[in-house]
Formats: sequence, structure tokens, C-alpha cells
Amino acid sequence: MSSTTLDSTPSRRGAHTANGADSGGAGRPAGAGIGPGPTFLRVLNSEFIKFRTLLSTLILLASTAVVMVGFGALSAWGTGQFADAAASDPQAAEAMAAQGGDLAVTVPTSGIAFAQLILGSLGVLLMSSEFTTGMARSTFAAVPKRIPAFIAKLVVVMVSAFVLTAVSTYVAGLVSVPILDNYGLKLDLGSSQSVKLLLVNSAYVAAVAAIGMALGTLIRNSAGGIMSLVGMFFVAPIAFQLIPGDFFVEARKYLPGNTINPLTAVEHVPDTLEVWQAALVLGAWVLVPVVLAMVLLKKRDV
Repeated sequence: MSSTTLDSTPSRRGAHTANGADSGGAGRPAGAGIGPGPTFLRVLNSEFIKFRTLLSTLILLASTAVVMVGFGALSAWGTGQFADAAASDPQAAEAMAAQGGDLAVTVPTSGIAFAQLILGSLGVLLMSSEFTTGMARSTFAAVPKRIPAFIAKLVVVMVSAFVLTAVSTYVAGLVSVPILDNYGLKLDLGSSQSVKLLLVNSAYVAAVAAIGMALGTLIRNSAGGIMSLVGMFFVAPIAFQLIPGDFFVEARKYLPGNTINPLTAVEHVPDTLEVWQAALVLGAWVLVPVVLAMVLLKKRDV
């Protein structure tokens, strides 16, 4: 009898457990305990909080603004000196006429080359630091699909780059106006060409930041990503110019750093791309690495 009692007790317990599992699972679809995850707006808000609370990010943003305003003022002074020299020196007058257009209108965007370097590096750091610090594990644990987190970072860095460049360009223009006035040069910040330069250069820097973020995702190393960015925008144009051959002369037009000149020129410059061609080339330089980065981000381990 005792044997029967001992045998029946676990059987009843097992039956109870099984029934409990059945009753608890009955009517509950598979995966019902797993929620849909954070919405994209929440992911975007989270990435913006991380972006604006990092000291290194704020330093890079402030450095960009200071550099752009400083170079705008320096360019205004240099343009004024050049205009003064042109008034008394025929050779300087010829050089000034050869430049064409209104020299003063380009003064506020004089620091764009440095802005693209700083904000492009920021794009690299924004993603590469996720992997070097191990933060990527937490980020992608919270957002398992990974792509929404990547797109949220991309939106944050591109919008920030565009807004900062636009504001810094306008402030640089405000600082340059009284300097140019001292030399008898006028700068109208409300003219169509000034507005075009502001918007196109801001969009260009945002595109460079997107390319930088894609490089940071692909390489996963801050130094490697920044050096790749520098090579693409600063070294390659010089190298292509120095290497002889028609191929390099033609290929140089399609480098991402050389697309900004056709986009901002008042008239089409010979031996450069048309405006629509430059826009498509720049868009391709952004789209291809970004798509590749998303594909590899989804496939590779963190």
C-alpha cells in the first residue's frame, strides 16, 4: 500500500502541473508574452537623449559653430583686403574678375570644409563608439531589430548637422556683414543666392555626416572610420588631381567632395557635373554605404 501511495503522489503532482500548464496556456497564442517592442518615436527620443547628453558630442558641435563663424569673419577680412588690392592693382583686378560672381556671398560658407570634417567624424563616432564601449549590446537588446535604432541615429545626426550648419552659416554672415561694409562690399543674407548657399551647404554637410555614420557602422572603429572619411573627402581629390590620365580627370568629378561646387555655382562651370548629376552622385554616395551598413548590421554579431 505504501508503494501505491508513493507512486500515486508524484503522478497526481505531475498531472496537476500538466493541467496547470494546459490551463495556463489554453487560449493564449504563442509569443503572447512578448510585446511589440519600443515604437520608433521612443527609439528616436532615446537616441536624441544619448546624443545631447554626451560631452564629446557637445564639444564637437560647439567646435563646428566656432570654426564656421571664425572662418567667416576671417574670410570677410581677406575678401576685403583682396578688393582693396584690386582697386589699385590691375593684376589683382583681373584675378578678382576671373573668379566671377559676387565674392562676398560665399563668405559665410568659408568654413564648410572644416564643418564637414568635424560633423562627419561625429557621425563616425556616434556609431563606432557603440561597439568600442559595448553599448551596442544594450542598444540592440532594447531594439532587437537593430534597423530602427540605426535609422533613429541617422535621423538625429543628419538633422543636427543640417540645423547646426544652417545656423552657423547665418551667424557667420551676420558677423561678416560689418567687416565687409568697411571695405565697401555688400552682403545680402536674404538674397536668393545666399539662401541657396545656406541650404545646399547644410544639406551637403548632413550627407557627409550620414556617410560618416555608415563608415562607423561598417568599420566599427573610430580611428579607422575617421581616416576613411578623411581619405574620401580630402586625400582622394588631391591624389586624383596629381595622377595623370584622362580616367582620373573624369573620375575626379564623381568624388563626393567634388559634388558641392556644381550644386552651389551660379552658372555651370566647365568640366564639372551638371546640377542634377551632382545631386544624384552625392545621393548615391550616401545611399550605398547606408544600405550596406544596415544589411551588415543586421547580419553581423554585436
